[in-house]
Amino acid sequence: MMAINERGWIAGSVSGGCVEGAVIQAAKEVLKTQQPQRLHFGVADETAWDVGLACGGKIDIFVQLVQEKIIEPLLLRLKSDQSSILSTVIQGPEKSLGSQQLTDEDGEVLASSNGSIDLSSVGNQPEIISIRDTEIFVNPLSASPTLIMIGGVHIAIALTELAHTLDFRTVIIDPRKAFGTTERFPTVDELIQKWPQPAFEQHPLNSSSAVASLSHDPKIDDPALIAALNSSAFYVGALGSMKTQEKRRQRLLKAGLSDETLARLHAPIGVEIGAETPEEIALAIMAQVIAAYRS
Repeated sequence: MMAINERGWIAGSVSGGCVEGAVIQAAKEVLKTQQPQRLHFGVADETAWDVGLACGGKIDIFVQLVQEKIIEPLLLRLKSDQSSILSTVIQGPEKSLGSQQLTDEDGEVLASSNGSIDLSSVGNQPEIISIRDTEIFVNPLSASPTLIMIGGVHIAIALTELAHTLDFRTVIIDPRKAFGTTERFPTVDELIQKWPQPAFEQHPLNSSSAVASLSHDPKIDDPALIAALNSSAFYVGALGSMKTQEKRRQRLLKAGLSDETLARLHAPIGVEIGAETPEEIALAIMAQVIAAYRS
């Protein structure tokens, strides 16, 4: 997805740079005419080389005005870690072209423009569905993944910066007032100065959550790991040597976790790259988090 405003400012991408120039020109026309356009580029087209689609394949792009009644609730949901499904009429009668409907994952309608779209047969996967003479693009939009760091230690400072570069939301949880401060973490999205259990009540874990336990204090790390491993978080990792990990494993087993549940724990945390500095360790952790997220 890509956004373009009347000043020519651009956010996002639709093809990694291949057809962006042509899309920008179309967007400027749509801003003037307020009429949506469906663009098609194919490798067989004479214009393919002109627009940069020299790598082959074909691509259709739908260009339309942002609809306030749709975008505002969508952004609120994404910022609160709630996934949504955005459905758009991309072909059909002129009066319905560009109509959109926002639903939650259960199909409940949250917002719509120009009346509701019949989406009774829609699932949670990206697809184009046909209803009579109308084509609808169904686009699931997941909340940005969130990296929750337990312990505001020096590694977490570097990890927060790198996670932001990779479009992760970041959360620091640390009950120790000296560690979890805005001075140490000026760019963190959320700073929670509480123990892990009440912190997770404030920021519930879900399938878009990754948890990195970094505090080196079992009083802080262990409750966080128990909660994270029993949740749907897609990644759970813990800092520490092999000796530290074995002691931790015994404590967690004694606390009631099963071997199967403990198998989810990435410990020692991070990909083995011989990392030594906080920045290198952060890189090793994020590489492992990304691998888990993309799998």
